[in-house]
Amino acid sequence: QVQLVESGGGLVQAGGSLRLSCAASGRSFSTYTMGWFRQAPGKERKFVAAISWTGGSTYYADSVKGRFTISRDNAKNTLYLQMNSLKPEDTAVYYCAADPSPPTTTQAMGIMRRYDYWGQGTQVTVSS
Repeated sequence: QVQLVESGGGLVQAGGSLRLSCAASGRSFSTYTMGWFRQAPGKERKFVAAISWTGGSTYYADSVKGRFTISRDNAKNTLYLQMNSLKPEDTAVYYCAADPSPPTTTQAMGIMRRYDYWGQGTQVTVSS
C-alpha cells in the first residue's frame, strides 16, 4: 500500500509556471505506474499525465501535451508535474495517483479506474 501527499499548488497568472510534487510513503513506489489527474469545479475528474515505473514511458492528455512534463525520482519516492504556459482552463484540484498493476499499453496509463491509491489533492488556480 502507498500513501500520497501532493504539494506545490497555488495561484499563478496565465502564462506562468508551477511544479507539483507528490510524496509517496511505502517501499513499492518504484514499482507503480503514477499519474496526475485534475478536477475542475462542477466537472468530472480527468486524466492529465502518467509515467511508467521506470520513467521510460510517459503519456499526456492532449490538452496539456507540450506544456506539462511528468517525471519521477524513485530514490526520493516523489512524483512531479512541471506545468508551463498555464491557462485559466488549467484551474482545478490536481491529484496524484498510483496504479500497482503493470499497464498493457501506454494508453492504458490514462485509465482512471486502474489507479487504486489517491492523494488528497492540491489546488491550482490560474488567473487571466
